Amino acid sequence: MIGRLNHVAIAVPDLDAAAEQYRSALGAKVGEPQDEPDHGVTVVFIELPNTKIELLYPLGDSSPISGFLEKNPAGGIHHICYEVDDIIAARDRLLESGARVLGDGEPKIGAHGKPVLFLHPKDFNGCLTELEEV
Repeated sequence: MIGRLNHVAIAVPDLDAAAEQYRSALGAKVGEPQDEPDHGVTVVFIELPNTKIELLYPLGDSSPISGFLEKNPAGGIHHICYEVDDIIAARDRLLESGARVLGDGEPKIGAHGKPVLFLHPKDFNGCLTELEEV
């Protein structure tokens, strides 16, 4: 069921500074910021040869990233994302195994324009997990 690692998401307190650090200090290819209002975040993707890093910054007062940054003012790893071929089949299999899908259980369109779901971190060793259909 689980496929490739799609990205590792890092919540950051200063999106411009974080993007510039990857660009100048690490020489990475850094994308443009994109607002994702359905998820309450602004994201910047860092392209790596084998995966991506997603920088997350709060978009609006009700952003889930705001709470994360209150607890972790310097930022930190927020979630990991795995690819799946069929997100509905993956969701159903996970629900049957006792895993909890966050929200209403229905996929939303993510930053790559593809369906995504998030899985409760307590069901996956303390790690918030995102699934993205490819």
